[in-house]
Amino acid sequence: MNLNQIVNMVTRIFIRKGVNWGIKKGTDAVVHRGKTPAAPTPAQDAQARQARDIAKRARKAAQLTRRIGR
Repeated sequence: MNLNQIVNMVTRIFIRKGVNWGIKKGTDAVVHRGKTPAAPTPAQDAQARQARDIAKRARKAAQLTRRIGR
């Protein structure tokens, strides 16, 4: 591997990190545009908790399905 390939590889890594950072910041700005950061209501907390429980059950079901399929 010559020096030019190494420089290109390192440059690509930094450019990729920079582009990903910019995309993340841009999408966050669009999502949060016009909204004030406020504490979630108890109903929102309950809904988030329920969503986490459903996701956990789905992961366990997928794991069980993979285990059975072996």
